[in-house]
Amino acid sequence: MRVRSNRNQSGARHREGLLRRHHAAKRAEPVDDLADERRARESGGPDDRAVYTCSCGYVFEADVSTSVACPHCGAGQAW
Repeated sequence: MRVRSNRNQSGARHREGLLRRHHAAKRAEPVDDLADERRARESGGPDDRAVYTCSCGYVFEADVSTSVACPHCGAGQAW
């Protein structure tokens, strides 16, 4: 009785399923890192005003600064 060999004539074994398809990398959409900044500029920029309460009791709104004086009594405000 003769037994047939399962091997190819060349002796190399062919394994199915080992080849993997390399898919093309997906192109990412451009990221707009400055979108928030652009939106703020288009809306007129940040609101740089604050509400101050003076020791004389006067409450007022003024531009944010390191030297704000009360318009009622003229006292300087701490920042």
